[in-house]
Amino acid sequence: QGAERKVRTEMPDGSVAYYEGERGAERGVRIEFANGKVQYYEGDKGAERLVRAEYPDGEVQLFEGEKGAERLVRTDFLDGTIKHHEGARGSERVVRTAYADGRLKHFEGEMGAERKVRTQFPDGGTQYYEGAPRARALEAGDPASAPRKESTLTQG
Repeated sequence: QGAERKVRTEMPDGSVAYYEGERGAERGVRIEFANGKVQYYEGDKGAERLVRAEYPDGEVQLFEGEKGAERLVRTDFLDGTIKHHEGARGSERVVRTAYADGRLKHFEGEMGAERKVRTQFPDGGTQYYEGAPRARALEAGDPASAPRKESTLTQG
């Protein structure tokens, strides 16, 4: 019985939680899930908040907000596509998608009912759109149109 401190917790499902800090102040910093997903946390013990989630397919989600109110603000895809989100936790909506080729798509509307209102092109051109949102069918080769992955906000 000395200066032992918790550094790791292995769960029955194969997930592993990692901790940093002095004895009695160990804070969760990372969870590696058996499915390959990794979540990163910041904050003092008891106030750890999710700041980043990485998925095996290369998708990365960034979060802001205090513990229990973390909200998705950005999703990065391997092909260079970046989705920007706004809204409270559980109601995050896509407001802008940036593509590696320089296109920017702007959206309005609530989560799940976003509609494209404008596309800006690298050559300076802009297209404007009106009307109801399109069906949620996936656009071929467009990871930004795929449904959002759920992030687990649990820590062992």
